[in-house]
Amino acid sequence: MDCFKSSVAQLIFCTITTLILLAFPANSAGITRHYKFNVGLTNVTRLCKTRSIPTVNGQFPGPKLVVREGDRIIVKIVNNLGNNVTFHWHGIRQLGSQWADGPSYVTQCPIQTGQSYVYNFTIVGQRGTLWWHAHLSWLRVTLYGPLIILPKRDVGYPFIKPYKEVPIIFGEWFNSDPEAVIRQALQTGGGPNISDAYTINGLPGPLYNCSAKDTFKLNVKPNRTYLLRLINAALNTELFFSIANHSFTVVETDGNYIKPISTNTLLISPGQTINILLTTKKTAPNSSFLMAASPYTTTIGTFDNTTVAGILQYTSKILPFIKPVLPAYNDTNSATKFNTKLRSLASPSYPAQVPQKVDKRFFFTVGLGTSPCQKNATCQGPNGTRFAASINNVSFVSPKMALLQVHYYKFLKGIFTTDFPGVPLIPFNYTGTPPNNTFVNHGTKVIKLKFNTSVELVMQDTSIQGAESHPFHLHGYNFFVVGQGFGNYNPYTDPAQFNLVDPNERNTVSVPAGGWVAIRFLADNPGVWLMHCHLDVHLSWGLSMAWVVEDGALPSQKVPSPPSDLPRC
Repeated sequence: MDCFKSSVAQLIFCTITTLILLAFPANSAGITRHYKFNVGLTNVTRLCKTRSIPTVNGQFPGPKLVVREGDRIIVKIVNNLGNNVTFHWHGIRQLGSQWADGPSYVTQCPIQTGQSYVYNFTIVGQRGTLWWHAHLSWLRVTLYGPLIILPKRDVGYPFIKPYKEVPIIFGEWFNSDPEAVIRQALQTGGGPNISDAYTINGLPGPLYNCSAKDTFKLNVKPNRTYLLRLINAALNTELFFSIANHSFTVVETDGNYIKPISTNTLLISPGQTINILLTTKKTAPNSSFLMAASPYTTTIGTFDNTTVAGILQYTSKILPFIKPVLPAYNDTNSATKFNTKLRSLASPSYPAQVPQKVDKRFFFTVGLGTSPCQKNATCQGPNGTRFAASINNVSFVSPKMALLQVHYYKFLKGIFTTDFPGVPLIPFNYTGTPPNNTFVNHGTKVIKLKFNTSVELVMQDTSIQGAESHPFHLHGYNFFVVGQGFGNYNPYTDPAQFNLVDPNERNTVSVPAGGWVAIRFLADNPGVWLMHCHLDVHLSWGLSMAWVVEDGALPSQKVPSPPSDLPRC
């Protein structure tokens, strides 16, 4: 209806409609927020070493995006690096905006040097702490930042309103160029060099040499409640976290509210986010307190076994600080104790919509393996081979064209195949003595799902090259963690213990070292969605695969046409 060329009755109707929309702006729609990311090199000094590192807008970590549920987000990327780059909005479902997901050669070709691309997406039915990061090679080691989604206006949190909200983002720092590190590792077939420090909000903290001034400090007032938004952006390390002489309450994981858990130690894996409520002491004490994080790993290889710390302080005076006691680096019991406590809030306002029936069941073995050394070459992997990683013994090969484009333009052939195995082709004792042949197969293979398929997936760790925890991230979806355990999964007895009432809802879950995890999700988001280990060394070795979810019948259930500025390969 044209309200400028209308009868009196129509004008009255238009006026009333306008007043209604103005009266309820929060519930009708969000707003459009524009951002510009200038990606380039910036000199940054840590551990008394100055390096020229990739940054967004000269900031390390990158800018904090604070939006609301229902908002439309438009981010223009201008790439001034010498490297290609893409960006992923970690945890955003990208409903109706599949071309904005960001993993290189999956939903888009990279943004080349001197080029730009606009990510355009709307926050639909999501709120909480998420984050953004580069999604090509190891560039995310410095290209990352918080993506905080506030509830709609006039909608509160399902917990006490905090006095203040503070993002705490963990990272890793390399004194050398991380791109050179992984490039060398892929050339030699050996393990890459480890990082030199962990960071909190980009700072290593007082437990590292030459870093006392590079310490994150959280100034607090007595008897107040703070919401700390924790994000693990570390490249290759799961982290235990604790605050000396303080307990806290976990209230959210991966942007989903949970039943509150009181604890003094938590585990957070790369890709995961956790919100905690910290209530400070009633009176200001005569000391400061370290907020510290240290690694959790069962790897048989080398790793960065150091501790990052920030300072929680009640006064600006310089006071002695107290250190927390963190679990040992290989304390799987503590890791399991925390993860198995997590339960969805499952309230009327925030129900746990767990698929009760299953249309398709899959069983994936995940872990390391090897590839033969090239002829007349010397390789530094196990027994002169090359390190590799695989799902059901298929090591993912990145294509030369974006898989979503290949799927959308159906006439393109030969880029990927749809024969990814739904179960291991050769069963073995997954957590027992490894088989003699640890060579993997290589390929660009996917699994096709019909729209609205209900999926149950069991991921099983293996003992090949050592049992190890693998944090797996599924793009385009949240899923429910319905079960987990140690040893080999038993399909006859283990499902009886599944939690189908209030399981933890996440976008990233760790497959336990020497164990298994079961997840369920409804394939209601068409497109091509990467699923991968969020330890980037394993991702570089091929520990990933992709799901192709076909279009549904309705227009809203189809992949939209690609944007005009979609980068070309």
